[in-house]
Amino acid sequence: MSRSNRVALDALIAEATVDCYGDSECVTGFHAMIEEHLAVPFQTVVLGVDVTVTGVDLTDDEQIVAVCVRGKSKQRIPVLDLPLPAPPVEGVQWVDAYRRWARGT
Repeated sequence: MSRSNRVALDALIAEATVDCYGDSECVTGFHAMIEEHLAVPFQTVVLGVDVTVTGVDLTDDEQIVAVCVRGKSKQRIPVLDLPLPAPPVEGVQWVDAYRRWARGT
């Protein structure tokens, strides 16, 4: 990861976590930013299957998940594990910032 990319992600992390006390509030901050900025729906591939990501949600155990749909089936995939599409969709930098924050890198 380039230095400029790290700086940009660090700025997003700071924006999402401003005034947060503890990890729980930070996750809530990231969820709000991802929900606001990530352009949905979009297509991606999960385990070799094309799915449509229709939104994001916050689980009771404080995981940010992507709501993935294929036909009549729906599954929630942790955003930390979600394969992102190429080319990237608008707002995907918030997912990247969340991943950086969550992994502590």
